[in-house]
Amino acid sequence: MSGFMNSQHIGETPRGWAAGSGPGLPAEDAGTRRGRRITRPGAVPEPQWLPADPVDVLLVTGNPRIRAEAERVIAALGAAMHAADTPEEALPLWDSAGAVLIGSDIHELPPRRRAPAILLGLDGEGDGLWQLAAGLGAERVTVLPEGAAWLAEHLSRTQAPDPGGMVLGLTGACGGAGSSTAAIWLAQEAAVQGVRTLLVDGDPRGGGLELSLAAEEHPGLRWPDLADARGSIDPEQFAGSLPAAGGFAFLSWPGKRDKAIQPDALAVASVMDAARRAFELVIVDIGRGAESLRGFAWDCDRILVLAPAQLRAAVAAARLLQDLPPVDAGLVVRGGKASALDGGIIADSLGLRLHAVLPELKGTTAAAESGRLLDIGKRRSVRRFAAPVLDLLQDDAA
Repeated sequence: MSGFMNSQHIGETPRGWAAGSGPGLPAEDAGTRRGRRITRPGAVPEPQWLPADPVDVLLVTGNPRIRAEAERVIAALGAAMHAADTPEEALPLWDSAGAVLIGSDIHELPPRRRAPAILLGLDGEGDGLWQLAAGLGAERVTVLPEGAAWLAEHLSRTQAPDPGGMVLGLTGACGGAGSSTAAIWLAQEAAVQGVRTLLVDGDPRGGGLELSLAAEEHPGLRWPDLADARGSIDPEQFAGSLPAAGGFAFLSWPGKRDKAIQPDALAVASVMDAARRAFELVIVDIGRGAESLRGFAWDCDRILVLAPAQLRAAVAAARLLQDLPPVDAGLVVRGGKASALDGGIIADSLGLRLHAVLPELKGTTAAAESGRLLDIGKRRSVRRFAAPVLDLLQDDAA
């Protein structure tokens, strides 16, 4: 791990920062940094009819603890910032700010305003934090103060944006929907097309995606090796430390019975940031559990929901959509001509675009058990399934 981690680990005090000031935080008070316009309670508001100076970060919260934690992080970056207690006070700068951060005390947004970049919450707020973020359309969620280092890293990249690769998530509407199989075949076809691809196993209870690749003995990092990851990870060294199969890199849970150490949300965020910067395409087999959805779905640019062409699967897909973050979502139906329901009908009922049909191929289940899915992935029918999905991703990137 130490070979590709920098010094921004939680618990370490980087040079030039005072001990006790927190991860990525300077010793001086947040209000003393240059280029800052912070509106504090009791201050005389600026005239609303004057043109507002552009700011890098707009912070909207009336919660003093969230404000204090966020101001310390933003001050460490030396970014121009404006703080407001309510969305109404923030209106003059809302659309021109480089990033809009809102606290969990804000439950409504001004009409016709862009969604906030990050919802800031506090430890102990539970599942309601992610539900609120989905309702507001927030792109990310971070819990303070634990997420201070991640927030600093994220905002620093916002100042000099490098969009990196695309992150595509796959999740099954029900058990056995085929999301793991589809993820492997998509990664395989992307690699054939010359796309630098990473396949991520996002389900710690899925048994280890590497087993379906017959790659459990391939040397390289697995998720438990990244349990202590914090801050920025060097993307090239990260990519070079991963195992590969089928022409693509993969990051899997170990295919062993032993209990594995699970990375926390901060470690997952650091790894996914490095993955996006190191690869052109990151395909994540998210899984269906709340923990996996919370940990990986929020990092995706697009999510595909896989469902068998059956009534119960369609109902399950409708319920699953309520738990997904506000990102573009599409449908992949698994089935064939003998399926109970037509894929187009399922897509219309869910309000999703039908992106592809995952073929029912004889021997797929046995191939997954014996680690031969890559052999089946070379078939013409599988490549026909993958083609429209990858074409769509290319259109999005363009």
